[in-house]
Amino acid sequence: MTGRVSHSWAGTSIDLATEEGRTFYQERLALLGKVGFLMSVVFTLVILIAAPTAFAVHGRLVALARAYDVVFLATWFVCRRGRLPIRVLLAIDACFPVAVSLATSMPVMLYPGRFPGQEWAMTLTLSNVLFARAVFVPSPPRRTLRVGLLASAPCVAAALVYEHSFGNVVALPVVAISALLWSLSAIAITTLASAVIYGLQQKVRQARQLGQYTLGRRLGEGGMGVVYEARHAMLRRPTAVKLLLPDKAGDESVRRFEREVQLTSQLSHPNTISIFDYGRTLEGDFYYAMEYLEGMNLQELVSDFGPQEPSRVVHILRQVAGSLAEAHGAGLIHRDVKPANVILCERGGLPDVAKVVDFGLVKDILRTSPSGLTQIDAITGTPLYLSPEAITEPDSVDARSDLYALGALGYFLLTGKSVFEGRTVMEVCGHHLHTRPVPPSARLGHRMPEDLEALLLSCLEKDPRRRPQSAPEFTVRLRACRGIEAWSESGARVWWNQHGRRAQVLRSGGVPALDELDTPLSLQVLSQCGN
Repeated sequence: MTGRVSHSWAGTSIDLATEEGRTFYQERLALLGKVGFLMSVVFTLVILIAAPTAFAVHGRLVALARAYDVVFLATWFVCRRGRLPIRVLLAIDACFPVAVSLATSMPVMLYPGRFPGQEWAMTLTLSNVLFARAVFVPSPPRRTLRVGLLASAPCVAAALVYEHSFGNVVALPVVAISALLWSLSAIAITTLASAVIYGLQQKVRQARQLGQYTLGRRLGEGGMGVVYEARHAMLRRPTAVKLLLPDKAGDESVRRFEREVQLTSQLSHPNTISIFDYGRTLEGDFYYAMEYLEGMNLQELVSDFGPQEPSRVVHILRQVAGSLAEAHGAGLIHRDVKPANVILCERGGLPDVAKVVDFGLVKDILRTSPSGLTQIDAITGTPLYLSPEAITEPDSVDARSDLYALGALGYFLLTGKSVFEGRTVMEVCGHHLHTRPVPPSARLGHRMPEDLEALLLSCLEKDPRRRPQSAPEFTVRLRACRGIEAWSESGARVWWNQHGRRAQVLRSGGVPALDELDTPLSLQVLSQCGN
C-alpha cells in the first residue's frame, strides 16, 4: 500500500492500508453492482409489461439504453471473484458511474430524439447511480466530488448533441441546461451525503479509541472482558486489547481486572503472554494491551489436526511448564490451564512457540487477596481441567492444581480426548473426584511412551501429594522420558510450512476463544459431585 492511496482516504472510517478495509471496500462495490443489476432487471420487466411493442419497434435503441445492465453485472461478478488489489478496486469504483453514464448517454448521442424521454432518463439514471454509490461505497467527500464531475460529463455532452440536432443552438438550450443543473445537484447532494455518512462513522471510530489504541475486530469474549485486535497510534506492533465489559464494571470487577493485569505484568517468561500497557479511558473504561499472537490455540490444533505425536507434546508441555514455574515462583497460580489458553505460534523466527495466556483467574498465594476477590463458595476454572481440590476446596488450591490441569492438557494433546467426559458439569466433576483416568495407550489402542504416560497419570492423581510437587520437578521428569525423539526446530518448521496457511484460515485471530466455561461455578450447584 502506497502512502498516496492511504492519504486519499485519510479521515474516513476505513483504512485501505489494512486487509480488513480492503475486504470491506470490495464487498461494498459488489453490493452496489448487485443492487443496481437487480433493480435494472425489474425496470426492464416493467417496460416489457407496460410497453410490449417497445422492443419490436425500437429494439436496437432499447437494447442500447439498457447497456448499463452489463456494467452492473460486470461490477458484481468481478468483485465476487476472490481478492482484488486495492488499486483495481479504486479503478472499478471510479469507472463504474462513468460507464453507466456513457451507457445511458450513447442512445441520445447516436439517435437524438428517436427514443422519446431518453434525454431525461439518462440524467435520472446518473443521479440514482451517484446516490447509490454515496450510500453503499466508502468514499471521502473529495473523491465523491471528483467521481461525480467525471461521470456527469457524458450526460451533459449528450444533452448538447441533442440540442444541436434539433437546431436549438441559438435558442435557450433547455435540455442541456437541465442536464447540467440536475447533474450538479446530484453531485452536491452525494458529496454532502459522503461527508455526513463518513463523518458519523469517523465519530464511531473515535469512540473505539482507548488511549493510544484504536480497536479493530473483536477476537473473543469471556466472563469479564472482550478482546479486540488493536493498533497503537505511534507503535506499529500488533496488539490485542482486553476491555472490561460495561455491564461487569462494578467495583469488585474493576479490582479483579486491575489485579489480573498487575499480576500478569510481573511475569517475563518467554512462554507467557506479555502485557504492554493498561489504563482507563476518559469515560472510565478499564483496559490493558498485550501482545497479539498470530497462531492457533491447542484446542484448535487438536480439533483441526488431530492428536499430536509424543515428541511434539513433550516440546509443548516443557514450554507451558516453564511459564507456570515462573508464575508459581512469584506466588501466582493460573487456575485455568486448558488447551484454549495456550497459543501455538511463530515468534522471533522460531516455530512452535507456546504462549500461556488469560491469567484472569490467577490467584496470589503470597498475599491475602483483597476483600471480595476470592470467593470461598465458588469454583474457578474450566470443568474439563479442574483438579479435585479445586472442586471441593477452591480457595485452598496451590501450584499442584495447575499441574493437574497440565497433565490433563498433555492427555488431550496425546489422545485428542479430554481425560473425563460427561453430559453435565456435575458428571464431569464427579469423575474428577472419584474416577481413575483411562491410560492414553488404552484410550488410543496402541502403545505410548511409558515414561510420558506415567508422568501424565501421576499429574492426574486425586491426592495432590502424589503428583509432581512443582513445575520444575515436572520438567525434570519430562526431560527424562525415554523412547521419545526430540521435536526439532526443522521438524516444526516443516509442519508450519505445510499447515501454517491452513492454520491462519482456520483461526482469524490471535487470542483464545474466551467464551468457554471460565467463570466461577457455584459450589451449591456442584455440591452433588462430592456425594
